[in-house]
Amino acid sequence: MRGILQTRSAADSKKLLRASAQVRHIERRLFLKQGLSLGALTLLTGCDVTDTSAVQGVLDGISRWNDRTQAAIFKLDRLMPTYPESQAVKDFRFNAYFGQNQIPKIDGDSYKLNLSGLVDSRKPWTLQDLYALPQQSQVTRHVCVEGWSMIGKWTGVPFRTFLERIGADLTAKYVGFECADGYYPSIDMASALHPQTLLTFKISDEILAPRYGYPLKLRIPTKLGFKNPKWITAMYVTNRFPGGFWEDRGYNWFAGV
Repeated sequence: MRGILQTRSAADSKKLLRASAQVRHIERRLFLKQGLSLGALTLLTGCDVTDTSAVQGVLDGISRWNDRTQAAIFKLDRLMPTYPESQAVKDFRFNAYFGQNQIPKIDGDSYKLNLSGLVDSRKPWTLQDLYALPQQSQVTRHVCVEGWSMIGKWTGVPFRTFLERIGADLTAKYVGFECADGYYPSIDMASALHPQTLLTFKISDEILAPRYGYPLKLRIPTKLGFKNPKWITAMYVTNRFPGGFWEDRGYNWFAGV
């Protein structure tokens, strides 16, 4: 499948390498936030903390347990809080693993969203095709793993509507994404079908600026910010676990409520 097998470009690889130092820094912060010190790890598991493979194995097991637990309690009918428009921040915070000088520049006139995997129709979607879909707005809180949050107004098509329109297999396990900056997240199908999950085209009633993910961003209020991809160029539906950019570096995969 394109989303799983496609070799990333040299330019994308360079971007990821430039971000490696920041990745390591954030991963250390995330580890501390999760509250599992080496001392606690020793007491809980009895493992030798000088054996890095044993420590990593325990951490991976805890992460998988977290994912299973979060998935088990996730409910499609449980909505995240919404807010009055007066609370929506107009100058929303830029959020990425790189600086603003590296924001992808995408030509909307030639843009196409490519589809693959377990879908009936793999016809690429132009931006005008996407804009013609029924849209709705929501004012919800974006929560970042680094500890900050911000309320914004987002407008787009319910992701479930889009998945139904392309004939996606809604019994499949995962939906994966490829982004113009080399980012590659994935989500579970239940979260994809949640009524508050939107393919967004606008923020604060204006077309997404490049720093917010123009032309297409997935907004998932039920998940942490790193599960909300921007600059989406491709999408696929699969039963094969896709992983993700941050998840492949130690973050919990489900990352939601």
